[in-house]
Amino acid sequence: MSLSPVRRRVAVVGTGAIVSGGHLPALRAHADRTELVAAVDVDQGRLDAFRATAGEQVAGFTSMSAMLDAVRPDLVLIGTPPSFHREQTVAALKAGAWALCEKPLCLSLAEYDDIAAAEEASGAYASVIFQHRYGSGAVHARELIRGGELGAPLVAHCQTTWHRDGAYYSVPWRGRWATEGGGPTMGHGIHQYDLLLHLLGEWEEIRAMAARLVHDTESEDVSTALVRFRGGTLATVVNSVLSPDEVSRIRVDCADATVELTHLYGHVNDDWAYTPARHVPAERAAAWRTPSQDVPSSHTAQLGTLLDAYDAGTRPPGSGAEARSTLEFAAALYKAAFTGLPVRAGEIGPGDPFYAAMHGGHSDWAPEEH
Repeated sequence: MSLSPVRRRVAVVGTGAIVSGGHLPALRAHADRTELVAAVDVDQGRLDAFRATAGEQVAGFTSMSAMLDAVRPDLVLIGTPPSFHREQTVAALKAGAWALCEKPLCLSLAEYDDIAAAEEASGAYASVIFQHRYGSGAVHARELIRGGELGAPLVAHCQTTWHRDGAYYSVPWRGRWATEGGGPTMGHGIHQYDLLLHLLGEWEEIRAMAARLVHDTESEDVSTALVRFRGGTLATVVNSVLSPDEVSRIRVDCADATVELTHLYGHVNDDWAYTPARHVPAERAAAWRTPSQDVPSSHTAQLGTLLDAYDAGTRPPGSGAEARSTLEFAAALYKAAFTGLPVRAGEIGPGDPFYAAMHGGHSDWAPEEH
Protein backbone atom coordinates (compact mmCIF):
# COMPACT_ATOMS: atom_id res chain seq x y z
CA MET A 1 0.00 0.00 0.00
CA SER A 2 1.44 3.38 -1.05
CA LEU A 3 1.76 6.11 1.52
CA SER A 4 -0.04 9.42 1.09
CA PRO A 5 2.33 12.38 0.54
CA VAL A 6 3.15 14.54 3.54
CA ARG A 7 1.15 17.77 3.56
CA ARG A 8 3.29 20.77 4.45
CA ARG A 9 1.71 23.51 6.54
CA VAL A 10 2.07 26.76 4.59
CA ALA A 11 1.70 30.45 5.47
CA VAL A 12 1.63 33.36 3.03
CA VAL A 13 3.03 36.78 3.87
CA GLY A 14 1.39 39.49 1.77
CA THR A 15 -1.99 38.87 0.19
CA GLY A 16 -1.83 41.12 -2.88
CA ALA A 17 -2.10 40.24 -6.56
CA ILE A 18 1.01 38.05 -6.83
CA VAL A 19 -0.06 35.87 -3.90
CA SER A 20 -3.71 35.69 -4.94
CA GLY A 21 -2.92 35.19 -8.62
CA GLY A 22 0.25 33.08 -8.42
CA HIS A 23 0.83 31.44 -5.06
CA LEU A 24 -2.77 30.57 -4.18
CA PRO A 25 -3.41 28.68 -7.46
CA ALA A 26 -0.08 26.87 -6.94
CA LEU A 27 -1.13 25.78 -3.46
CA ARG A 28 -4.47 24.58 -4.79
CA ALA A 29 -2.72 22.61 -7.55
CA HIS A 30 -0.64 20.92 -4.85
CA ALA A 31 -3.46 20.52 -2.35
CA ASP A 32 -2.44 16.90 -1.74
CA ARG A 33 0.97 18.13 -0.53
CA THR A 34 0.19 21.49 1.11
CA GLU A 35 -2.25 22.98 3.58
CA LEU A 36 -2.62 26.76 3.71
CA VAL A 37 -2.92 27.49 7.41
CA ALA A 38 -2.19 31.23 7.77
CA ALA A 39 -1.99 34.54 5.95
CA VAL A 40 -0.31 37.80 7.00
CA ASP A 41 -1.03 41.31 5.76
CA VAL A 42 -0.77 44.71 7.44
CA ASP A 43 -3.94 45.76 5.59
CA GLN A 44 -6.85 44.16 7.46
CA GLY A 45 -9.27 44.71 4.60
CA ARG A 46 -7.02 43.05 2.07
CA LEU A 47 -6.36 40.20 4.50
CA ASP A 48 -10.08 39.65 5.02
CA ALA A 49 -10.69 39.65 1.26
CA PHE A 50 -7.93 37.07 0.75
CA ARG A 51 -9.26 34.80 3.48
CA ALA A 52 -12.73 35.00 1.95
CA THR A 53 -11.21 33.60 -1.25
CA ALA A 54 -8.69 31.20 0.27
CA GLY A 55 -11.00 29.85 2.95
CA GLU A 56 -12.02 31.00 6.40
CA GLN A 57 -10.03 28.12 7.92
CA VAL A 58 -6.91 30.17 7.05
CA ALA A 59 -5.88 32.07 10.18
CA GLY A 60 -5.33 35.79 9.66
CA PHE A 61 -2.55 37.89 11.19
CA THR A 62 -1.34 41.46 10.76
CA SER A 63 2.06 40.57 12.25
CA MET A 64 4.47 38.00 10.80
CA SER A 65 6.15 37.40 14.14
CA ALA A 66 2.78 36.69 15.77
CA MET A 67 1.96 34.26 12.96
CA LEU A 68 5.27 32.42 13.30
CA ASP A 69 4.83 32.10 17.06
CA ALA A 70 1.26 30.89 16.82
CA VAL A 71 1.35 28.67 13.73
CA ARG A 72 4.93 27.38 13.29
CA PRO A 73 4.50 26.68 9.55
CA ASP A 74 6.73 24.37 7.54
CA LEU A 75 6.91 26.74 4.56
CA VAL A 76 6.43 30.50 4.22
CA LEU A 77 5.57 32.07 0.85
CA ILE A 78 6.58 35.74 0.73
CA GLY A 79 4.88 38.13 -1.68
CA THR A 80 5.50 41.56 -0.14
CA PRO A 81 7.36 44.56 -1.67
CA PRO A 82 11.10 43.91 -2.09
CA SER A 83 12.38 45.96 0.84
CA PHE A 84 10.73 43.50 3.26
CA HIS A 85 12.12 40.34 1.70
CA ARG A 86 15.39 40.01 3.60
CA GLU A 87 13.83 40.63 7.03
CA GLN A 88 10.86 38.34 6.42
CA THR A 89 12.93 35.56 4.87
CA VAL A 90 15.36 35.61 7.79
CA ALA A 91 12.45 35.56 10.26
CA ALA A 92 10.96 32.50 8.54
CA LEU A 93 14.31 30.70 8.59
CA LYS A 94 14.91 31.50 12.26
CA ALA A 95 11.50 29.98 13.01
CA GLY A 96 12.63 26.79 11.28
CA ALA A 97 10.47 27.26 8.19
CA TRP A 98 11.60 27.04 4.59
CA ALA A 99 10.96 30.23 2.59
CA LEU A 100 9.91 30.76 -1.01
CA CYS A 101 10.17 34.47 -1.77
CA GLU A 102 9.22 36.60 -4.74
CA LYS A 103 12.05 38.16 -6.72
CA PRO A 104 14.28 39.85 -5.93
CA LEU A 105 15.11 37.71 -2.90
CA CYS A 106 16.73 40.80 -1.37
CA LEU A 107 18.16 44.18 -2.36
CA SER A 108 21.91 43.53 -2.23
CA LEU A 109 24.60 40.90 -1.94
CA ALA A 110 25.11 41.97 1.67
CA GLU A 111 21.45 41.20 2.38
CA TYR A 112 21.79 37.88 0.58
CA ASP A 113 24.68 36.89 2.81
CA ASP A 114 22.48 37.65 5.85
CA ILE A 115 19.97 35.16 4.46
CA ALA A 116 22.72 32.59 3.82
CA ALA A 117 23.88 32.94 7.43
CA ALA A 118 20.31 32.39 8.65
CA GLU A 119 20.07 29.27 6.48
CA GLU A 120 23.28 27.93 7.96
CA ALA A 121 22.10 28.57 11.52
CA SER A 122 18.62 27.09 11.06
CA GLY A 123 19.11 24.23 8.62
CA ALA A 124 16.15 25.54 6.62
CA TYR A 125 16.37 26.88 3.06
CA ALA A 126 15.28 30.02 1.20
CA SER A 127 14.45 29.96 -2.53
CA VAL A 128 13.57 32.81 -4.85
CA ILE A 129 10.70 32.75 -7.33
CA PHE A 130 12.10 32.44 -10.86
CA GLN A 131 9.29 30.40 -12.29
CA HIS A 132 10.50 30.58 -15.90
CA ARG A 133 13.17 27.98 -15.12
CA TYR A 134 10.58 25.33 -14.32
CA GLY A 135 8.46 25.05 -17.47
CA SER A 136 9.08 21.87 -19.45
CA GLY A 137 10.36 23.88 -22.42
CA ALA A 138 13.11 25.44 -20.28
CA VAL A 139 14.01 22.10 -18.69
CA HIS A 140 14.32 20.52 -22.14
CA ALA A 141 16.38 23.40 -23.60
CA ARG A 142 18.80 23.32 -20.67
CA GLU A 143 19.30 19.57 -21.03
CA LEU A 144 20.09 19.97 -24.74
CA ILE A 145 22.44 22.94 -24.28
CA ARG A 146 24.25 21.68 -21.19
CA GLY A 147 24.47 18.17 -22.65
CA GLY A 148 26.15 19.42 -25.82
CA GLU A 149 23.37 18.16 -28.09
CA LEU A 150 23.19 21.49 -29.96
CA GLY A 151 26.94 22.03 -30.14
CA ALA A 152 28.83 24.70 -28.25
CA PRO A 153 26.74 27.80 -27.37
CA LEU A 154 28.37 30.76 -29.14
CA VAL A 155 26.10 33.83 -29.19
CA ALA A 156 23.06 34.70 -27.06
CA HIS A 157 20.50 37.47 -26.77
CA CYS A 158 18.29 38.11 -23.73
CA GLN A 159 15.54 40.68 -24.20
CA THR A 160 12.99 42.01 -21.73
CA THR A 161 11.33 44.89 -23.55
CA TRP A 162 8.23 45.80 -21.59
CA HIS A 163 6.22 48.97 -21.04
CA ARG A 164 5.30 50.67 -17.78
CA ASP A 165 3.59 54.07 -17.60
CA GLY A 166 3.61 56.84 -15.03
CA ALA A 167 0.66 55.35 -13.14
CA TYR A 168 2.71 52.20 -12.54
CA TYR A 169 5.40 54.26 -10.83
CA SER A 170 2.88 56.18 -8.72
CA VAL A 171 2.94 53.22 -6.30
CA PRO A 172 5.19 54.65 -3.55
CA TRP A 173 7.74 51.82 -3.36
CA ARG A 174 8.39 51.53 -7.09
CA GLY A 175 11.32 53.24 -8.76
CA ARG A 176 13.14 53.84 -5.47
CA TRP A 177 16.45 52.26 -4.53
CA ALA A 178 15.56 51.77 -0.87
CA THR A 179 12.30 49.97 -1.55
CA GLU A 180 12.66 48.29 -4.96
CA GLY A 181 16.41 47.91 -5.18
CA GLY A 182 16.58 49.23 -8.73
CA GLY A 183 14.65 49.60 -11.97
CA PRO A 184 13.92 46.99 -14.67
CA THR A 185 17.34 45.41 -14.09
CA MET A 186 16.12 44.27 -10.66
CA GLY A 187 12.36 44.14 -11.07
CA HIS A 188 11.56 43.07 -14.62
CA GLY A 189 14.42 41.72 -16.74
CA ILE A 190 15.77 39.65 -13.87
CA HIS A 191 13.40 36.82 -14.84
CA GLN A 192 14.86 36.50 -18.35
CA TYR A 193 18.53 36.83 -17.49
CA ASP A 194 18.07 34.37 -14.64
CA LEU A 195 16.81 31.92 -17.26
CA LEU A 196 19.75 32.80 -19.51
CA LEU A 197 22.17 32.01 -16.67
CA HIS A 198 20.27 28.79 -16.02
CA LEU A 199 20.73 27.77 -19.66
CA LEU A 200 24.35 28.84 -20.14
CA GLY A 201 25.99 28.53 -16.75
CA GLU A 202 28.46 30.82 -15.05
CA TRP A 203 29.14 34.28 -16.42
CA GLU A 204 32.62 35.78 -16.39
CA GLU A 205 32.50 39.48 -17.32
CA ILE A 206 29.93 42.26 -17.83
CA ARG A 207 30.10 45.67 -19.52
CA ALA A 208 26.94 47.77 -19.30
CA MET A 209 25.06 51.04 -19.69
CA ALA A 210 21.91 52.31 -17.95
CA ALA A 211 19.75 55.39 -18.33
CA ARG A 212 16.64 57.21 -17.18
CA LEU A 213 15.09 58.26 -20.46
CA VAL A 214 11.41 58.76 -19.58
CA HIS A 215 10.37 58.12 -15.98
CA ASP A 216 10.91 60.40 -13.01
CA THR A 217 12.39 57.67 -10.83
CA GLU A 218 15.52 57.27 -8.72
CA SER A 219 16.59 54.17 -10.64
CA GLU A 220 17.05 53.44 -14.33
CA ASP A 221 14.23 52.69 -16.77
CA VAL A 222 16.50 50.89 -19.27
CA SER A 223 19.79 49.02 -19.11
CA THR A 224 21.88 47.11 -21.62
CA ALA A 225 24.79 44.75 -21.10
CA LEU A 226 27.44 42.76 -22.94
CA VAL A 227 28.30 39.51 -21.20
CA ARG A 228 31.04 36.92 -21.57
CA PHE A 229 30.29 33.49 -20.15
CA ARG A 230 32.88 31.16 -18.69
CA GLY A 231 32.57 28.82 -21.63
CA GLY A 232 33.23 31.68 -24.07
CA THR A 233 29.65 32.50 -25.12
CA LEU A 234 29.04 36.20 -25.79
CA ALA A 235 25.60 37.63 -24.97
CA THR A 236 23.58 40.82 -25.02
CA VAL A 237 21.03 41.64 -22.31
CA VAL A 238 18.37 44.37 -22.56
CA ASN A 239 16.07 45.36 -19.68
CA SER A 240 13.49 48.00 -20.62
CA VAL A 241 10.15 49.38 -19.44
CA LEU A 242 9.99 51.82 -22.39
CA SER A 243 8.88 49.45 -25.16
CA PRO A 244 5.35 49.71 -26.64
CA ASP A 245 5.66 46.32 -28.36
CA GLU A 246 6.21 44.12 -25.32
CA VAL A 247 8.12 40.87 -25.60
CA SER A 248 10.38 38.58 -23.59
CA ARG A 249 12.92 36.70 -25.68
CA ILE A 250 15.97 34.49 -25.30
CA ARG A 251 17.97 33.26 -28.28
CA VAL A 252 21.03 31.03 -28.10
CA ASP A 253 23.02 30.33 -31.27
CA CYS A 254 24.92 27.07 -30.84
CA ALA A 255 27.26 25.44 -33.33
CA ASP A 256 24.54 23.07 -34.56
CA ALA A 257 21.28 24.93 -33.85
CA THR A 258 19.57 28.11 -32.77
CA VAL A 259 17.15 27.76 -29.87
CA GLU A 260 14.75 30.63 -29.30
CA LEU A 261 12.08 31.39 -26.69
CA THR A 262 9.55 34.15 -27.41
CA HIS A 263 6.79 34.95 -24.92
CA LEU A 264 5.76 37.73 -22.53
CA TYR A 265 5.06 36.72 -18.92
CA GLY A 266 5.22 32.94 -19.16
CA HIS A 267 5.99 30.17 -21.64
CA VAL A 268 4.73 26.80 -22.84
CA ASN A 269 6.44 24.26 -25.09
CA ASP A 270 5.20 25.89 -28.31
CA ASP A 271 6.99 29.13 -27.38
CA TRP A 272 10.35 27.38 -27.96
CA ALA A 273 11.77 26.95 -31.48
CA TYR A 274 14.80 24.97 -32.71
CA THR A 275 16.42 25.79 -36.04
CA PRO A 276 19.10 23.30 -37.10
CA ALA A 277 22.27 24.36 -38.90
CA ARG A 278 22.47 23.35 -42.55
CA HIS A 279 24.84 20.47 -41.83
CA VAL A 280 22.55 18.79 -39.27
CA PRO A 281 20.65 15.69 -40.48
CA ALA A 282 16.87 15.88 -40.18
CA GLU A 283 16.66 12.85 -37.91
CA ARG A 284 19.02 14.48 -35.41
CA ALA A 285 17.02 17.72 -35.41
CA ALA A 286 13.78 15.79 -34.92
CA ALA A 287 15.10 14.56 -31.58
CA TRP A 288 15.24 18.15 -30.30
CA ARG A 289 11.48 18.58 -30.38
CA THR A 290 10.02 19.67 -27.08
CA PRO A 291 8.71 16.90 -24.82
CA SER A 292 5.16 15.59 -25.09
CA GLN A 293 4.35 16.73 -21.56
CA ASP A 294 3.67 20.48 -21.60
CA VAL A 295 4.31 22.10 -18.22
CA PRO A 296 3.84 25.89 -18.37
CA SER A 297 6.33 28.07 -16.52
CA SER A 298 4.49 28.96 -13.34
CA HIS A 299 4.50 29.23 -9.56
CA THR A 300 2.82 25.81 -9.62
CA ALA A 301 5.77 24.20 -11.41
CA GLN A 302 8.33 25.80 -9.10
CA LEU A 303 6.41 24.93 -5.93
CA GLY A 304 6.33 21.30 -7.03
CA THR A 305 10.12 21.15 -7.31
CA LEU A 306 10.51 22.80 -3.89
CA LEU A 307 8.15 20.28 -2.29
CA ASP A 308 10.14 17.47 -3.90
CA ALA A 309 13.30 18.86 -2.29
CA TYR A 310 11.52 19.27 1.06
CA ASP A 311 10.42 15.64 0.96
CA ALA A 312 13.97 14.55 0.08
CA GLY A 313 15.58 16.80 2.69
CA THR A 314 17.82 18.42 0.07
CA ARG A 315 18.56 22.02 -0.91
CA PRO A 316 15.81 23.20 -3.30
CA PRO A 317 16.59 24.63 -6.73
CA GLY A 318 16.63 28.42 -6.91
CA SER A 319 18.46 28.76 -3.61
CA GLY A 320 22.05 28.97 -2.42
CA ALA A 321 24.68 29.61 -5.07
CA GLU A 322 22.06 29.72 -7.85
CA ALA A 323 20.13 32.53 -6.19
CA ARG A 324 23.30 34.43 -5.34
CA SER A 325 24.66 34.20 -8.89
CA THR A 326 21.63 35.96 -10.36
CA LEU A 327 21.78 38.70 -7.72
CA GLU A 328 25.51 39.10 -8.31
CA PHE A 329 24.79 39.49 -12.04
CA ALA A 330 22.46 42.39 -11.23
CA ALA A 331 25.02 44.03 -8.95
CA ALA A 332 27.74 43.63 -11.57
CA LEU A 333 25.52 45.11 -14.28
CA TYR A 334 24.85 48.17 -12.13
CA LYS A 335 28.52 48.53 -11.19
CA ALA A 336 29.58 48.31 -14.83
CA ALA A 337 26.92 50.85 -15.85
CA PHE A 338 27.72 53.30 -13.04
CA THR A 339 31.51 53.11 -13.32
CA GLY A 340 31.94 52.55 -17.05
CA LEU A 341 34.33 49.69 -16.29
CA PRO A 342 34.09 45.94 -16.96
CA VAL A 343 33.13 43.87 -13.91
CA ARG A 344 34.23 40.29 -13.40
CA ALA A 345 32.38 37.58 -11.51
CA GLY A 346 33.44 37.39 -7.88
CA GLU A 347 34.90 40.89 -7.61
CA ILE A 348 32.03 42.45 -5.63
CA GLY A 349 32.52 41.60 -1.96
CA PRO A 350 32.46 43.27 1.46
CA GLY A 351 34.00 46.72 1.21
CA ASP A 352 32.83 47.23 -2.37
CA PRO A 353 30.05 49.87 -2.41
CA PHE A 354 28.05 47.73 -4.82
CA TYR A 355 28.03 44.90 -2.27
CA ALA A 356 25.92 46.99 0.11
CA ALA A 357 23.54 48.52 -2.46
CA MET A 358 22.86 48.17 -6.17
CA HIS A 359 23.48 51.90 -6.65
CA GLY A 360 26.92 51.63 -5.09
CA GLY A 361 26.39 54.64 -2.88
CA HIS A 362 25.07 56.83 -5.69
CA SER A 363 21.37 56.91 -4.76
CA ASP A 364 21.10 60.31 -6.50
CA TRP A 365 22.62 58.87 -9.66
CA ALA A 366 21.75 60.41 -12.99
CA PRO A 367 23.17 59.10 -16.28
CA GLU A 368 24.48 62.49 -17.40
CA GLU A 369 26.63 62.70 -14.27
CA HIS A 370 28.74 59.67 -15.15
